[in-house]
Amino acid sequence: MSHRVLIIDDEKNIRTTLARGLDLEGFVVEGAETGQGGLALADSFAPDLVLLDLKLPDMTGLDVLELLRGKADGPAVVMMSGHGTLDAAIRATRLGALDFLEKPVEMERLLLTVKNALRLDALDRDVGALKKNVEKRSGMVGRSGALTAVLEAVHRAAPTKARVLITGESGVGKELVAKAIHDLSRRAPGPFVKLNCAAIAENLVESELFGHEKGAFTGADRRHEGRFERAHGGTLFLDEVGELPLGTQAKLLRVLQEGEIERVGGKEAVKVDVRVIAATNRDLSAEVKAGRFREDLYYRLAVVPVHVPPLRERKQDIADLAVFLLEKSCQENDLEPKSWEPEALKLLASHDWPGNVRELVHVVDRLAILVAGKTIGALDVKAALPGARTLQGQAIPDAGPLYQLLEGFEKRIIEDRIKKFDGNMSKAAEDLGLERSHLYKKVRRLGVNL
Repeated sequence: MSHRVLIIDDEKNIRTTLARGLDLEGFVVEGAETGQGGLALADSFAPDLVLLDLKLPDMTGLDVLELLRGKADGPAVVMMSGHGTLDAAIRATRLGALDFLEKPVEMERLLLTVKNALRLDALDRDVGALKKNVEKRSGMVGRSGALTAVLEAVHRAAPTKARVLITGESGVGKELVAKAIHDLSRRAPGPFVKLNCAAIAENLVESELFGHEKGAFTGADRRHEGRFERAHGGTLFLDEVGELPLGTQAKLLRVLQEGEIERVGGKEAVKVDVRVIAATNRDLSAEVKAGRFREDLYYRLAVVPVHVPPLRERKQDIADLAVFLLEKSCQENDLEPKSWEPEALKLLASHDWPGNVRELVHVVDRLAILVAGKTIGALDVKAALPGARTLQGQAIPDAGPLYQLLEGFEKRIIEDRIKKFDGNMSKAAEDLGLERSHLYKKVRRLGVNL
């Protein structure tokens, strides 16, 4: 398929000469002599690239450039000028021009510039499509300044080798941010391995991180590969890293410094190539001051800090997020597509969402499954939103064995209590009157979302 090139220049001879040269190379070419004429032709002709003169009879080339690049799927633009200045070239580049040609334009230089510009534009579009795909897949949907700041940090950090520390309240989607960084990095073909440091018993943390040799301790009947080895060539996501015991923190620091691990009960060092992304809902600088977290490890992990704001601080994203989540929930649960009434979306946006995105996901899933019609209204949302920290008012299924119904309510209570204590399992267990290990067993058995 031939590329389309639009030439916007008020000099007919230049338009004719450039068009003839491009036509011989197989390009489809159109021309316009004014800025307004060029903009109108761009809408109908849909060029892949525009050769744009800096000075036009009705408006400046920079104004035309800004309007062209402001379009959702705007063309690549190369500026031209017979009296170009460095200042104009810099401004054009900032507005999105891919190159700047001085008149008179040599044909060989023109063809090389056009081909390079089209190649760069195609690459930018591919990268942009990948970014959008990763963002949507990760559920980072919205248009708020707060979310834009997170996405910018993700895109800056992803191509680098730097370690990233993601902070934010429980339920804001820290794991999704970590996965997006991995997917946009050079390590994307490699594994993305997760470890929730708060969900592992203290005496097993090191075995999970570094692995163990056969006979290292009672029950170690075979060699176990730890998360670092499993993440070799990829990314290791350490969620709730602030929960690691101090002794384990020291060993983790040594791994980060030396790039090698030693299995529990082992004597040989094993080289690992792993990028570590950590996350926490704690204030680690305060934990350092309190002596509960090593300062040297903190600085090793927080090379690039990314803070994910709570949902209540980006309420303008809630409607977009709810639309995305409803579509996703209907697809995953093999349901007919559903839509929101405008008042329902307003009601969702007015809620404070103490459980953040995680809570919104649960509410949307519940509505997708329980609402019989194709449209979810405000009354449906009111019935689904939690008014108080109680099970009162929640729908009771009209069928099913008693043990399944009781397990469902038990799961809700545990999720509610974990959320109440912002993910702190020790406090949640104490409040429920359970041993911490017993609570973890229930979490695993019931499939509780942490």
